[in-house]
Order: sequence, then C-alpha cells, then structure tokens
Amino acid sequence: MDVSVSRAASLHGSVRVPGDKSASHRALMLSALAGGTSEIHGLSPGLDVAATSTIVTQLGARRHDGDGVVTIEGPADGLRASADDLDCANSGTTMRLLAGVVAGVEGEHRLVGDDSLSQRPMDRVAIPLTLMGASIRGRGESVTAPLQVRGARRLERIDYRVPIASAQVKSAILLAALVANDSTTVHEDVRTRTTTEDMFRQCGVQVRSVDEGEGCAITVSPARPQPTEWQVPGDPSQAAFFAVLGAVHDCAVVEVPAIDASALRVGYVEVLARMGAAVSLESRDEGVTLVSQSSQLTAIEVFAREVPSVDEVPVLCVAAAAASGVSAFREMGELRVKESDRFAGSMALARALGCRVWNEGEDFFIEGLGSAERFAHFRFDAVLDHRMVMASAVAGCAGAGCDITGADTVASSYPGFFNDLAALS
Repeated sequence: MDVSVSRAASLHGSVRVPGDKSASHRALMLSALAGGTSEIHGLSPGLDVAATSTIVTQLGARRHDGDGVVTIEGPADGLRASADDLDCANSGTTMRLLAGVVAGVEGEHRLVGDDSLSQRPMDRVAIPLTLMGASIRGRGESVTAPLQVRGARRLERIDYRVPIASAQVKSAILLAALVANDSTTVHEDVRTRTTTEDMFRQCGVQVRSVDEGEGCAITVSPARPQPTEWQVPGDPSQAAFFAVLGAVHDCAVVEVPAIDASALRVGYVEVLARMGAAVSLESRDEGVTLVSQSSQLTAIEVFAREVPSVDEVPVLCVAAAAASGVSAFREMGELRVKESDRFAGSMALARALGCRVWNEGEDFFIEGLGSAERFAHFRFDAVLDHRMVMASAVAGCAGAGCDITGADTVASSYPGFFNDLAALS
C-alpha cells in the first residue's frame, strides 16, 4: 500500500501511542507461563504482539478479551508443544523470546516467520540456549528461520556473556532460565532495556543485577511466574516519532502522555536535547508525558549505546537532516539486521530529503540542511519496515510531503499511526 503524506501547516495536540510493544510481548509470555489467570491492561494492538498472542494460545494458554482488558489463563500443568508451526510473522522479538520459552517446554517446536524475519540471525539465541540443553536448528551459520527447537522440561544453568548487546538475546536466556537447574547469569558489556527483569520482579521471579563497568550481570533464580495484573504503559519507541516531529516542524507543540520513561527506553530524549530540541519528560497524574516543540537543531555525535535498541535511529536521522552541521552516528552495525537494513535505509532516507550522506565502516554521517522546511518532496520505499515508514512520514509531515511505498507494514506495531498523525494537523 502506498501512502501520501502532506506537509502540515501546524501541529498541536496530544497523541496517545499504543501500549509498549516490549512489555506487551513479555506480559503475554509470562502470563502464559504462570499457572492461573492474569490480566493485561493496555496491550499493544500491533500485528507483532498479535503473533505472540496466537502462539501462546497454541501452546495451551487461553485468551479472553474484555473492555480494554485481555485475560490470559496459563495452564496449571504448564505449556505444551503444538503440532502446528508457530508463526512469528515479522516479529524478531516474538521469535527470539519464544525460542527461550519453548526451550523449556518439552517436545518439538517449529518457529517460522515471513521473508524478512527469515533473514535475521538467530544464532545469537541458538548458541546460549543450546548450551542450556535445548536443541535449535536453522538455516546456515547464522541459524535463520525456520527454527526447529527441541525443548526440555529441565535446562542447565549457564554463566554467559552476550557478545552483542541485545535485550532480545538477554531475555531469551532469562526466560529459559526459569526452568534451569540453578541460577543463571547473563553478562552484558553495554546495558540494554530492563523490561524483562522489571517484569520478572512483578510476577515474583527473583532477579539480581550487579554493575560491571558500563554493563551489568543479571542473575535469575528458577521459578514459575505468578499470575499478575499487568499495566502496560505507552510505548516510548513510538513516542520518539512524535518527539522528533515536534522538534523539527516549524510550528508545533506535541504531547505524548503516559509513556514508559525508563532510562534505557528514552535515551533519544537526551540525544534530542543535546541537539537543542525543546523536549522534556514531565510527571503528571497519569504518568510521564513527553512534550516536544519547534526547535532549532544543531548536529551532534550519536553513539549506539545512547539508544540501546537502536530502534529510534531512523527517526533521529530525520532530526539530523533538519539540523545545522554534520551529525555522526557511531557503532550502528546492529541496524543492518533489523526488519530491514536500517543502516542503508536511514542513509537513503536522509539522502532523499536532500542531505549529503556517507559512511565509514559502522559509522555514518548526515550533513543537515538546517531546517525541515528545506526538505525535498520525496518518494521512499520503506522495504516492509514499520519504523522506516513512520520516520519517512515524520519527514514528509514536517517538510514538503512524501509518498511512501509499503506503508501498510506500519500495522505490525502501530496500526493507528497515520490517523494519529493526521489528528495533530
């Protein structure tokens, strides 16, 4: 589906983004693993989370939908293998975290995905889960999907250093650790989002985190999660698109209420503030609200560790395109193995806006135009990547408009994005 986005004369209002995708995936999995009934408030409506929901029901959990509440009943005798394929669609989070879940469910499991997901490396979860006693087979050295996982009722504890910073890899190991024979420790040299650890504590699983330089060691004791009432906050990664939009548009004040403001989830706010953006996080009655308004931006250096998942980098490139000077994006190699090659995609988007762009190894550089008013009208192929769709739309809305090919993939994480964008105009 192609979508055309026109420049907005002004942008004023409040946008309530969907429930946090990371927390939604984990709430479904932990509820399914628990023996009893859990409630989830604010579950993300995206297709990625829907894939996780379908799979946990295939494994024996039951889902009931009420007025804004999703109820999950975890089977008393635990999850069981399904004879059918477990379709993760386009969701890397689903595939990697579910690999950790089913590693501890006795039997054979086949995890499949769409063409994009089937190109993403799964060796990073296959290696530690194999060390724990599961069997995981995929295609080639990078162990791409489809994955054939043979789970075991009891796994071996491990002490494992994650070679590439990844909350998904860490979470897969910690989920498998719930059925290990003793405490498991994961070491990360660069801190990643703590959603899994925080939610483990909420459902009664013992977690200990110890600082190790710039990273930390996370130790989990085996336990079955307890039924829990989950309150899923607004997704801070989705809020990032409106944070940038408010900052680069020449007549804008945009608010995003009730988001998860954990330090490792809102690193992009500090990045934008360093660029000179009038962006802030304000505590209000319903939680933390992000506020962003028109600003003059200046180029800076951005390191991957500042936005640990690097999910917000494509839209930060739009901010860099509107800034004065040359912005450097450092150590961004992980962008190459997302839903699309976002390293190349981010550069292509900035180039389409009229910027001079180049790269050196894992770094790339954007010479900004000084204002979004100087953006060219552009056509962009989002390559079935929801974040490239939304980043393109932000640039078009703040600049001279755009035409986006493959825009329907935005439904994977934020089905109402274009409606919310239009409502601000």
